[in-house]
Amino acid sequence: MPNNVSIGLVQIGGEPLKVDDNRTLCEYTARSAFKLGADIVILPEMIVHGYVFDWRALSDAAEAVDGPTVEQWTKIAAEYDGYVVGGFCERDGESLYNTAVAVGPDGLILHYRKTHLFAEEKTTFRNGDLGFPVAATRFGTIGLCVCYDLRFVEVVRLMALKGADLICVPTAWLPGYDQERWDQDGMCPQGRGAVLQANLSQVYIACASQAGRHGQHEFLGSSILADPYGKLAAGPLSGSDDEIFIAEVDIGASKRAQFRGELIAPRADRRTDLYGVWSDGRRY
Repeated sequence: MPNNVSIGLVQIGGEPLKVDDNRTLCEYTARSAFKLGADIVILPEMIVHGYVFDWRALSDAAEAVDGPTVEQWTKIAAEYDGYVVGGFCERDGESLYNTAVAVGPDGLILHYRKTHLFAEEKTTFRNGDLGFPVAATRFGTIGLCVCYDLRFVEVVRLMALKGADLICVPTAWLPGYDQERWDQDGMCPQGRGAVLQANLSQVYIACASQAGRHGQHEFLGSSILADPYGKLAAGPLSGSDDEIFIAEVDIGASKRAQFRGELIAPRADRRTDLYGVWSDGRRY
């Protein structure tokens, strides 16, 4: 397994319900990221359908997980022999989900439905019901969650314990949870939390956010890639503008970071006799 992997953060905004235009933008920027050398391209949350909460309009525009978005992203992944991660509105029967997927050259490898719905999302989407899957790739094991899921520390910890080296996080970061939008370094509070969790769980965390004003929302941008030692490998990107950034990292650092010195091994030091995290009927 190669140690080095190039991760492409694609920070763009999707116009509400402009599905064809947004899908075209995804194709153009994903291809651009691959041409710049990315092996894994990460697009934002709900980038295809736009971050909007009109159930009726979304219901008409939403698609199945094997629909045109996954078909398009798989085609691009196959062309560049890489992986595409991103979010869209999934319809399953009468239910809508804030969904993210990871696809490779052979198709879908991860299907995730946002578990923790934020604010008005609760009026439109059903809670995710697919757990917290991880998937092995030739670059390492990747996990997948969406935006507000990062506010719940069990999410990152669980995927790390399942073996994830890299957690991909499509986001549409908004103000509301915190009073501050950006700090003196241009980082939004959500990014700071991701950096801390990357250190505590010894994983890479890559967050690609929407940015700028689209519809009635003003997104915070600030996309980042945090390494397993709690340092920034990329970002924060602009707080308001579209941007593509490619960062090459040594994915093997996620394993090495589990040992910090003589008698310091944060994974082994967990007191699983006193606590644990449950998933799929198993305690980690």
